[in-house]
Amino acid sequence: MTGSTDVETDAPAARESWGRWFGRPGRSLTRRLIWLASAWIVIALVVTGLVLTSLFQESGLRRLGNTLSDTIDEVVVASNVSGDTVVTSEIKDARSLRPLSGKYWAVAEPTADGRLRMLVRSDSLAGADLIVPVDLPPRLSAAFGQTITYDAAGPRGEPLRVAASMKQMPGRTLPVVFMAGIDRSDVENDTRQFATVTWVVLLIMGLGLAAAVLIQVQIGLRPLYSLRNEIADVRKGKTARIVNRYPLEIQPLADQVNRLLTHNQETVERQRTHVGNLAHALKTPLSVMLAEAGTVEGALPDMVRRQSDIMKAQVDHHLRRARAAARAQLIGERTPIAGVIDEMAVMLEQVFESKGVEIDWRAPDDLDFRGERQDLQEILGNLIENACKWSTRRVRVVATPSGPGQMTLVVEDDGPGLPEDQRDEVLKRGSRLDETAPGSGLGLSIVDELVRAYEGRLTLASSAMGGLRVIAELPAAET
Repeated sequence: MTGSTDVETDAPAARESWGRWFGRPGRSLTRRLIWLASAWIVIALVVTGLVLTSLFQESGLRRLGNTLSDTIDEVVVASNVSGDTVVTSEIKDARSLRPLSGKYWAVAEPTADGRLRMLVRSDSLAGADLIVPVDLPPRLSAAFGQTITYDAAGPRGEPLRVAASMKQMPGRTLPVVFMAGIDRSDVENDTRQFATVTWVVLLIMGLGLAAAVLIQVQIGLRPLYSLRNEIADVRKGKTARIVNRYPLEIQPLADQVNRLLTHNQETVERQRTHVGNLAHALKTPLSVMLAEAGTVEGALPDMVRRQSDIMKAQVDHHLRRARAAARAQLIGERTPIAGVIDEMAVMLEQVFESKGVEIDWRAPDDLDFRGERQDLQEILGNLIENACKWSTRRVRVVATPSGPGQMTLVVEDDGPGLPEDQRDEVLKRGSRLDETAPGSGLGLSIVDELVRAYEGRLTLASSAMGGLRVIAELPAAET
Protein backbone atom coordinates (compact mmCIF):
# COMPACT_ATOMS: atom_id res chain seq x y z
CA MET A 1 0.00 0.00 0.00
CA THR A 2 1.24 3.46 -0.85
CA GLY A 3 -0.29 6.66 0.41
CA SER A 4 0.27 10.37 -0.06
CA THR A 5 -1.23 13.60 1.22
CA ASP A 6 0.64 15.91 -1.18
CA VAL A 7 -2.34 17.56 -2.92
CA GLU A 8 -2.51 21.28 -3.67
CA THR A 9 -5.53 23.14 -2.31
CA ASP A 10 -7.23 26.25 -3.64
CA ALA A 11 -6.15 29.61 -2.29
CA PRO A 12 -8.56 31.23 0.22
CA ALA A 13 -11.19 33.54 -1.19
CA ALA A 14 -10.34 37.24 -1.41
CA ARG A 15 -11.74 39.61 1.17
CA GLU A 16 -14.86 41.59 0.40
CA SER A 17 -14.19 44.96 -1.19
CA TRP A 18 -15.31 48.13 0.55
CA GLY A 19 -16.61 49.24 -2.87
CA ARG A 20 -19.48 46.78 -2.47
CA TRP A 21 -20.79 48.96 0.35
CA PHE A 22 -21.91 51.55 -2.17
CA GLY A 23 -24.44 49.38 -4.00
CA ARG A 24 -28.15 49.33 -3.28
CA PRO A 25 -28.46 50.50 0.36
CA GLY A 26 -31.65 48.57 1.08
CA ARG A 27 -29.88 45.17 0.94
CA SER A 28 -27.12 45.90 3.44
CA LEU A 29 -27.18 47.34 6.93
CA THR A 30 -23.67 48.67 6.36
CA ARG A 31 -24.65 50.46 3.16
CA ARG A 32 -27.80 51.79 4.78
CA LEU A 33 -25.86 53.32 7.69
CA ILE A 34 -23.24 54.80 5.37
CA TRP A 35 -25.81 56.25 2.97
CA LEU A 36 -27.94 57.75 5.75
CA ALA A 37 -24.92 59.28 7.49
CA SER A 38 -23.49 60.55 4.19
CA ALA A 39 -26.82 62.09 3.16
CA TRP A 40 -27.12 63.84 6.52
CA ILE A 41 -23.52 65.10 6.30
CA VAL A 42 -24.04 66.45 2.76
CA ILE A 43 -27.31 68.19 3.68
CA ALA A 44 -25.85 69.67 6.87
CA LEU A 45 -22.70 70.93 5.14
CA VAL A 46 -24.57 72.41 2.16
CA VAL A 47 -27.00 74.25 4.45
CA THR A 48 -24.08 75.43 6.60
CA GLY A 49 -22.21 76.72 3.54
CA LEU A 50 -25.25 78.55 2.19
CA VAL A 51 -26.10 80.10 5.57
CA LEU A 52 -22.53 81.24 6.26
CA THR A 53 -22.14 82.72 2.78
CA SER A 54 -25.48 84.50 3.05
CA LEU A 55 -24.65 85.90 6.50
CA PHE A 56 -21.26 87.12 5.30
CA GLN A 57 -22.84 88.85 2.30
CA GLU A 58 -25.55 90.44 4.42
CA SER A 59 -22.89 91.69 6.83
CA GLY A 60 -20.99 93.35 3.97
CA LEU A 61 -24.16 94.91 2.54
CA ARG A 62 -25.12 96.13 6.01
CA ARG A 63 -21.80 97.95 6.26
CA LEU A 64 -22.43 99.53 2.86
CA GLY A 65 -25.91 100.52 4.03
CA ASN A 66 -24.48 102.25 7.08
CA THR A 67 -22.01 104.13 4.86
CA LEU A 68 -24.84 105.19 2.53
CA SER A 69 -26.98 106.36 5.46
CA ASP A 70 -24.10 108.47 6.72
CA THR A 71 -23.65 109.97 3.23
CA ILE A 72 -27.37 110.82 2.99
CA ASP A 73 -27.20 112.48 6.41
CA GLU A 74 -24.25 114.57 5.26
CA VAL A 75 -26.11 115.62 2.10
CA VAL A 76 -29.24 116.50 4.13
CA VAL A 77 -27.17 118.63 6.51
CA ALA A 78 -25.40 120.33 3.60
CA SER A 79 -28.67 121.06 1.72
CA ASN A 80 -30.99 124.04 2.11
CA VAL A 81 -33.81 125.70 0.17
CA SER A 82 -33.22 128.91 -1.68
CA GLY A 83 -36.51 130.13 -3.07
CA ASP A 84 -37.91 126.91 -4.52
CA THR A 85 -34.50 125.50 -5.37
CA VAL A 86 -32.47 123.05 -3.36
CA VAL A 87 -28.89 124.12 -2.87
CA THR A 88 -26.20 121.80 -1.51
CA SER A 89 -22.92 123.15 -0.22
CA GLU A 90 -19.66 121.38 -1.00
CA ILE A 91 -19.20 118.07 0.87
CA LYS A 92 -15.63 117.37 1.89
CA ASP A 93 -15.45 113.75 0.67
CA ALA A 94 -12.58 112.89 -1.71
CA ARG A 95 -14.46 110.02 -3.41
CA SER A 96 -17.54 112.18 -3.96
CA LEU A 97 -15.39 114.83 -5.62
CA ARG A 98 -13.40 112.46 -7.87
CA PRO A 99 -15.21 111.62 -11.16
CA LEU A 100 -16.44 108.02 -11.48
CA SER A 101 -14.85 107.09 -8.16
CA GLY A 102 -17.56 104.62 -7.22
CA LYS A 103 -19.17 106.75 -4.52
CA TYR A 104 -22.05 109.02 -5.57
CA TRP A 105 -24.88 111.11 -4.19
CA ALA A 106 -27.75 113.10 -5.69
CA VAL A 107 -30.81 115.16 -4.71
CA ALA A 108 -34.03 114.72 -6.70
CA GLU A 109 -37.71 115.58 -6.58
CA PRO A 110 -40.76 113.60 -7.74
CA THR A 111 -42.48 114.67 -10.94
CA ALA A 112 -46.12 114.58 -11.93
CA ASP A 113 -45.60 111.46 -14.08
CA GLY A 114 -44.28 109.47 -11.11
CA ARG A 115 -40.59 109.78 -11.84
CA LEU A 116 -37.65 111.52 -10.19
CA ARG A 117 -35.94 114.60 -11.57
CA MET A 118 -32.36 115.18 -10.49
CA LEU A 119 -31.75 118.55 -8.84
CA VAL A 120 -28.18 118.23 -7.58
CA ARG A 121 -25.47 115.64 -8.32
CA SER A 122 -22.07 114.83 -6.84
CA ASP A 123 -19.02 115.61 -8.95
CA SER A 124 -18.21 111.89 -9.01
CA LEU A 125 -21.26 111.22 -11.23
CA ALA A 126 -19.66 113.33 -13.98
CA GLY A 127 -23.05 114.54 -15.22
CA ALA A 128 -24.72 111.11 -15.18
CA ASP A 129 -27.80 110.16 -13.17
CA LEU A 130 -28.28 107.42 -10.66
CA ILE A 131 -30.56 104.73 -12.08
CA VAL A 132 -34.00 104.87 -10.52
CA PRO A 133 -36.33 101.83 -10.66
CA VAL A 134 -39.87 102.55 -11.85
CA ASP A 135 -41.39 101.47 -8.55
CA LEU A 136 -39.01 103.52 -6.37
CA PRO A 137 -41.08 106.80 -6.12
CA PRO A 138 -44.24 105.01 -4.90
CA ARG A 139 -42.22 103.01 -2.42
CA LEU A 140 -40.53 106.16 -1.09
CA SER A 141 -43.89 107.87 -0.72
CA ALA A 142 -45.28 104.86 1.15
CA ALA A 143 -42.23 104.73 3.46
CA PHE A 144 -41.82 108.51 3.85
CA GLY A 145 -38.75 109.38 5.89
CA GLN A 146 -37.36 105.84 5.80
CA THR A 147 -34.37 104.63 3.81
CA ILE A 148 -34.85 102.14 0.96
CA THR A 149 -31.89 100.30 -0.57
CA TYR A 150 -31.63 98.55 -3.92
CA ASP A 151 -29.03 97.35 -6.43
CA ALA A 152 -28.32 99.14 -9.69
CA ALA A 153 -25.58 99.75 -12.24
CA GLY A 154 -23.25 102.76 -11.96
CA PRO A 155 -22.02 105.20 -14.61
CA ARG A 156 -19.20 102.81 -15.53
CA GLY A 157 -21.48 99.76 -15.40
CA GLU A 158 -20.12 98.80 -12.00
CA PRO A 159 -22.55 97.19 -9.50
CA LEU A 160 -23.89 99.77 -7.04
CA ARG A 161 -25.65 99.59 -3.74
CA VAL A 162 -28.04 102.58 -3.67
CA ALA A 163 -29.94 104.08 -0.74
CA ALA A 164 -32.78 106.62 -1.09
CA SER A 165 -34.94 108.48 1.39
CA MET A 166 -37.79 110.93 0.81
CA LYS A 167 -37.90 113.92 3.20
CA GLN A 168 -39.73 117.21 3.54
CA MET A 169 -37.52 120.30 3.69
CA PRO A 170 -38.72 123.55 5.34
CA GLY A 171 -39.79 126.21 2.87
CA ARG A 172 -40.46 123.78 0.07
CA THR A 173 -43.79 122.42 -1.17
CA LEU A 174 -42.60 119.24 -2.89
CA PRO A 175 -40.71 116.58 -0.95
CA VAL A 176 -37.06 115.93 -1.72
CA VAL A 177 -35.42 112.58 -2.37
CA PHE A 178 -31.86 112.18 -1.13
CA MET A 179 -29.89 109.38 -2.82
CA ALA A 180 -26.45 107.86 -2.29
CA GLY A 181 -24.70 105.01 -4.12
CA ILE A 182 -21.48 103.10 -3.61
CA ASP A 183 -19.66 100.44 -5.60
CA ARG A 184 -20.40 97.00 -4.08
CA SER A 185 -17.72 95.13 -6.09
CA ASP A 186 -15.50 94.76 -3.02
CA VAL A 187 -18.33 93.16 -1.06
CA GLU A 188 -19.10 90.73 -3.88
CA ASN A 189 -15.43 89.84 -4.30
CA ASP A 190 -15.05 89.28 -0.56
CA THR A 191 -18.22 87.18 -0.58
CA ARG A 192 -16.94 85.01 -3.42
CA GLN A 193 -13.59 84.57 -1.71
CA PHE A 194 -15.30 83.72 1.57
CA ALA A 195 -17.62 81.25 -0.21
CA THR A 196 -14.65 79.57 -1.93
CA VAL A 197 -12.75 79.15 1.31
CA THR A 198 -15.87 78.03 3.13
CA TRP A 199 -16.79 75.36 0.55
CA VAL A 200 -13.22 74.04 0.45
CA VAL A 201 -13.15 73.78 4.24
CA LEU A 202 -16.59 72.15 4.31
CA LEU A 203 -15.55 69.71 1.58
CA ILE A 204 -12.49 68.67 3.55
CA MET A 205 -14.65 68.40 6.65
CA GLY A 206 -17.20 66.31 4.74
CA LEU A 207 -14.52 63.92 3.50
CA GLY A 208 -13.18 63.62 7.03
CA LEU A 209 -16.65 62.94 8.40
CA ALA A 210 -17.31 60.37 5.67
CA ALA A 211 -14.06 58.60 6.55
CA ALA A 212 -15.04 58.72 10.21
CA VAL A 213 -18.42 57.18 9.35
CA LEU A 214 -16.74 54.37 7.40
CA ILE A 215 -14.41 53.65 10.31
CA GLN A 216 -17.25 53.88 12.82
CA VAL A 217 -19.46 51.51 10.83
CA GLN A 218 -16.57 49.11 10.27
CA ILE A 219 -15.70 49.02 13.97
CA GLY A 220 -19.31 49.15 15.16
CA LEU A 221 -20.47 46.28 12.94
CA ARG A 222 -17.34 44.18 13.37
CA PRO A 223 -19.07 41.90 15.94
CA LEU A 224 -21.80 41.18 13.35
CA TYR A 225 -19.16 40.28 10.77
CA SER A 226 -17.47 38.00 13.31
CA LEU A 227 -20.78 36.35 14.17
CA ARG A 228 -21.56 35.85 10.48
CA ASN A 229 -18.16 34.25 9.87
CA GLU A 230 -18.51 32.03 12.92
CA ILE A 231 -21.95 30.82 11.82
CA ALA A 232 -20.48 30.13 8.37
CA ASP A 233 -17.70 28.10 10.03
CA VAL A 234 -20.32 26.06 11.88
CA ARG A 235 -22.24 25.45 8.67
CA LYS A 236 -19.06 24.41 6.83
CA GLY A 237 -18.06 22.04 9.62
CA LYS A 238 -15.06 24.02 10.90
CA THR A 239 -16.53 24.37 14.39
CA ALA A 240 -19.44 22.84 16.25
CA ARG A 241 -20.64 25.85 18.24
CA ILE A 242 -20.35 29.64 18.49
CA VAL A 243 -17.71 30.19 21.17
CA ASN A 244 -16.82 33.91 21.00
CA ARG A 245 -18.41 36.48 23.29
CA TYR A 246 -20.19 39.45 21.70
CA PRO A 247 -21.65 42.80 22.84
CA LEU A 248 -24.86 42.81 24.85
CA GLU A 249 -26.99 43.57 21.78
CA ILE A 250 -25.63 40.60 19.79
CA GLN A 251 -24.86 37.96 22.41
CA PRO A 252 -28.54 36.86 22.71
CA LEU A 253 -28.52 36.07 18.97
CA ALA A 254 -25.39 33.95 19.35
CA ASP A 255 -26.96 32.13 22.30
CA GLN A 256 -30.12 31.43 20.30
CA VAL A 257 -28.06 30.01 17.41
CA ASN A 258 -26.24 27.69 19.84
CA ARG A 259 -29.56 26.58 21.29
CA LEU A 260 -30.85 25.89 17.79
CA LEU A 261 -27.76 23.81 17.00
CA THR A 262 -28.20 21.85 20.22
CA HIS A 263 -31.88 21.30 19.48
CA ASN A 264 -31.06 20.13 15.96
CA GLN A 265 -28.49 17.65 17.24
CA GLU A 266 -30.87 16.35 19.90
CA THR A 267 -33.57 15.92 17.27
CA VAL A 268 -31.23 13.94 15.03
CA GLU A 269 -30.13 11.80 17.96
CA ARG A 270 -33.77 11.05 18.79
CA GLN A 271 -34.36 10.11 15.16
CA ARG A 272 -31.41 7.74 15.28
CA THR A 273 -32.74 6.17 18.46
CA HIS A 274 -36.19 5.71 16.92
CA VAL A 275 -34.67 4.24 13.77
CA GLY A 276 -32.57 1.82 15.83
CA ASN A 277 -35.57 0.81 17.90
CA LEU A 278 -37.60 0.27 14.75
CA ALA A 279 -34.81 -1.81 13.22
CA HIS A 280 -34.63 -3.99 16.31
CA ALA A 281 -38.42 -4.32 16.50
CA LEU A 282 -38.68 -5.43 12.87
CA LYS A 283 -35.59 -7.57 12.57
CA THR A 284 -36.37 -9.74 15.58
CA PRO A 285 -39.76 -11.02 14.28
CA LEU A 286 -38.25 -11.49 10.82
CA SER A 287 -35.41 -13.53 12.27
CA VAL A 288 -37.91 -15.65 14.18
CA MET A 289 -39.95 -16.22 11.01
CA LEU A 290 -36.84 -17.20 9.05
CA ALA A 291 -35.73 -19.58 11.79
CA GLU A 292 -39.13 -21.23 12.00
CA ALA A 293 -39.48 -21.45 8.22
CA GLY A 294 -36.05 -23.03 7.98
CA THR A 295 -37.12 -26.03 10.04
CA VAL A 296 -39.93 -27.02 7.69
CA GLU A 297 -39.81 -28.01 4.04
CA GLY A 298 -42.50 -27.13 1.55
CA ALA A 299 -43.88 -24.44 -0.71
CA LEU A 300 -45.22 -22.29 2.13
CA PRO A 301 -41.97 -22.21 4.14
CA ASP A 302 -40.03 -21.43 0.95
CA MET A 303 -42.36 -18.53 0.19
CA VAL A 304 -42.08 -17.30 3.80
CA ARG A 305 -38.28 -17.42 3.60
CA ARG A 306 -38.20 -15.57 0.28
CA GLN A 307 -40.62 -12.88 1.42
CA SER A 308 -38.87 -12.53 4.76
CA ASP A 309 -35.54 -12.05 2.99
CA ILE A 310 -37.12 -9.38 0.80
CA MET A 311 -38.67 -7.67 3.85
CA LYS A 312 -35.36 -7.77 5.70
CA ALA A 313 -33.53 -6.27 2.73
CA GLN A 314 -36.17 -3.56 2.43
CA VAL A 315 -35.93 -2.77 6.14
CA ASP A 316 -32.13 -2.55 5.91
CA HIS A 317 -32.40 -0.36 2.83
CA HIS A 318 -34.86 2.18 4.26
CA LEU A 319 -33.28 2.25 7.71
CA ARG A 320 -29.88 2.90 6.16
CA ARG A 321 -31.29 5.78 4.12
CA ALA A 322 -33.04 7.23 7.17
CA ARG A 323 -29.86 7.09 9.25
CA ALA A 324 -27.79 8.64 6.46
CA ALA A 325 -30.32 11.42 5.86
CA ALA A 326 -30.45 12.21 9.57
CA ARG A 327 -26.66 12.33 9.82
CA ALA A 328 -26.40 14.49 6.69
CA GLN A 329 -28.58 17.13 8.37
CA LEU A 330 -26.14 17.53 11.23
CA ILE A 331 -24.21 20.80 11.27
CA GLY A 332 -20.57 20.87 12.30
CA GLU A 333 -19.69 17.18 11.64
CA ARG A 334 -16.33 16.62 9.94
CA THR A 335 -14.17 13.55 9.31
CA PRO A 336 -10.53 13.65 8.09
CA ILE A 337 -10.53 11.61 4.91
CA ALA A 338 -6.86 10.62 4.76
CA GLY A 339 -7.08 8.57 7.95
CA VAL A 340 -10.19 6.70 6.81
CA ILE A 341 -8.68 5.86 3.39
CA ASP A 342 -5.51 4.60 5.05
CA GLU A 343 -7.56 2.48 7.45
CA MET A 344 -9.65 0.96 4.65
CA ALA A 345 -6.59 0.36 2.46
CA VAL A 346 -4.69 -1.49 5.19
CA MET A 347 -7.67 -3.68 6.04
CA LEU A 348 -8.60 -4.56 2.45
CA GLU A 349 -5.00 -5.30 1.40
CA GLN A 350 -5.00 -7.92 4.12
CA VAL A 351 -8.38 -9.28 2.99
CA PHE A 352 -7.17 -9.62 -0.63
CA GLU A 353 -3.63 -10.62 0.26
CA SER A 354 -3.98 -13.83 -1.75
CA LYS A 355 -4.47 -11.74 -4.95
CA GLY A 356 -1.56 -9.45 -4.09
CA VAL A 357 -3.68 -6.33 -4.48
CA GLU A 358 -1.83 -3.03 -4.04
CA ILE A 359 -3.88 0.02 -3.08
CA ASP A 360 -2.30 3.36 -3.98
CA TRP A 361 -4.07 6.32 -2.38
CA ARG A 362 -3.60 10.06 -2.22
CA ALA A 363 -5.43 12.67 -0.13
CA PRO A 364 -4.47 15.99 1.47
CA ASP A 365 -4.12 16.10 5.24
CA ASP A 366 -6.46 19.08 5.54
CA LEU A 367 -9.29 17.58 3.47
CA ASP A 368 -12.26 16.66 5.67
CA PHE A 369 -15.55 15.02 4.78
CA ARG A 370 -18.55 17.05 6.04
CA GLY A 371 -20.36 14.13 7.61
CA GLU A 372 -19.97 11.21 9.99
CA ARG A 373 -17.02 8.83 10.00
CA GLN A 374 -19.30 5.78 9.87
CA ASP A 375 -20.85 6.90 6.58
CA LEU A 376 -17.47 7.70 5.03
CA GLN A 377 -16.19 4.29 6.08
CA GLU A 378 -19.17 2.60 4.46
CA ILE A 379 -18.72 4.57 1.22
CA LEU A 380 -14.98 3.97 0.98
CA GLY A 381 -15.22 0.40 2.19
CA ASN A 382 -17.73 -0.61 -0.47
CA LEU A 383 -15.96 1.25 -3.30
CA ILE A 384 -12.46 -0.02 -2.49
CA GLU A 385 -13.69 -3.56 -1.79
CA ASN A 386 -15.52 -3.65 -5.12
CA ALA A 387 -12.38 -2.37 -6.90
CA CYS A 388 -10.19 -4.96 -5.16
CA LYS A 389 -12.65 -7.74 -6.05
CA TRP A 390 -12.54 -6.96 -9.79
CA SER A 391 -8.97 -5.69 -10.10
CA THR A 392 -6.07 -7.69 -11.49
CA ARG A 393 -3.67 -6.29 -8.95
CA ARG A 394 -3.74 -2.48 -8.71
CA VAL A 395 -6.31 -0.13 -7.14
CA ARG A 396 -5.96 3.64 -6.97
CA VAL A 397 -7.87 5.99 -4.62
CA VAL A 398 -7.60 9.79 -4.97
CA ALA A 399 -9.44 12.41 -2.90
CA THR A 400 -9.20 16.06 -3.93
CA PRO A 401 -11.08 19.28 -3.17
CA SER A 402 -13.23 20.28 -6.13
CA GLY A 403 -14.57 23.66 -5.02
CA PRO A 404 -15.82 25.57 -1.99
CA GLY A 405 -17.41 22.99 0.31
CA GLN A 406 -17.00 20.15 -2.23
CA MET A 407 -14.65 17.21 -2.70
CA THR A 408 -14.23 14.43 -5.26
CA LEU A 409 -13.40 10.84 -4.38
CA VAL A 410 -12.13 8.66 -7.25
CA VAL A 411 -11.65 4.89 -6.98
CA GLU A 412 -10.37 2.95 -10.04
CA ASP A 413 -8.85 -0.44 -10.78
CA ASP A 414 -7.03 -2.33 -13.53
CA GLY A 415 -9.71 -4.99 -13.91
CA PRO A 416 -11.92 -5.81 -16.89
CA GLY A 417 -14.06 -2.71 -16.46
CA LEU A 418 -17.75 -2.35 -17.17
CA PRO A 419 -19.51 -1.62 -20.47
CA GLU A 420 -21.27 1.75 -20.60
CA ASP A 421 -24.70 0.21 -21.20
CA GLN A 422 -24.44 -1.80 -17.97
CA ARG A 423 -23.30 0.98 -15.61
CA ASP A 424 -26.76 2.15 -14.64
CA GLU A 425 -27.80 -1.45 -13.95
CA VAL A 426 -25.14 -2.05 -11.26
CA LEU A 427 -26.47 0.87 -9.19
CA LYS A 428 -29.78 -0.89 -8.72
CA ARG A 429 -30.31 -2.70 -5.42
CA GLY A 430 -29.18 -6.32 -5.52
CA SER A 431 -28.04 -6.15 -9.12
CA ARG A 432 -25.19 -8.59 -9.94
CA LEU A 433 -23.91 -8.79 -13.48
CA ASP A 434 -21.71 -11.76 -12.59
CA GLU A 435 -23.48 -14.31 -10.41
CA THR A 436 -20.24 -16.24 -9.92
CA ALA A 437 -18.62 -13.38 -8.03
CA PRO A 438 -19.11 -13.30 -4.26
CA GLY A 439 -21.35 -10.68 -2.71
CA SER A 440 -24.95 -9.58 -2.49
CA GLY A 441 -24.92 -6.96 -5.20
CA LEU A 442 -25.75 -4.19 -2.69
CA GLY A 443 -22.33 -2.48 -2.53
CA LEU A 444 -22.67 0.20 -5.19
CA SER A 445 -26.37 0.75 -4.47
CA ILE A 446 -25.55 1.37 -0.79
CA VAL A 447 -22.85 3.84 -1.82
CA ASP A 448 -25.25 5.55 -4.22
CA GLU A 449 -27.88 5.90 -1.49
CA LEU A 450 -25.39 7.35 1.01
CA VAL A 451 -23.94 9.76 -1.55
CA ARG A 452 -27.42 10.96 -2.51
CA ALA A 453 -28.31 11.37 1.18
CA TYR A 454 -25.43 13.88 1.39
CA GLU A 455 -26.71 15.62 -1.76
CA GLY A 456 -23.78 14.24 -3.76
CA ARG A 457 -23.53 12.26 -6.97
CA LEU A 458 -22.04 8.91 -7.95
CA THR A 459 -20.70 8.48 -11.50
CA LEU A 460 -19.23 5.44 -13.26
CA ALA A 461 -16.68 5.79 -16.08
CA SER A 462 -13.78 4.02 -17.74
CA SER A 463 -10.41 4.14 -16.01
CA ALA A 464 -7.09 4.88 -17.66
CA MET A 465 -5.85 1.80 -15.79
CA GLY A 466 -8.22 -0.33 -17.88
CA GLY A 467 -10.94 -1.05 -15.33
CA LEU A 468 -13.83 0.84 -13.78
CA ARG A 469 -13.58 4.41 -12.50
CA VAL A 470 -16.04 5.37 -9.76
CA ILE A 471 -16.38 9.12 -8.99
CA ALA A 472 -18.18 10.20 -5.82
CA GLU A 473 -18.89 13.91 -5.32
CA LEU A 474 -19.31 14.64 -1.61
CA PRO A 475 -19.53 17.69 0.69
CA ALA A 476 -16.26 18.84 2.23
CA ALA A 477 -15.68 20.73 5.44
CA GLU A 478 -13.89 23.96 4.54
CA THR A 479 -10.58 24.70 6.19
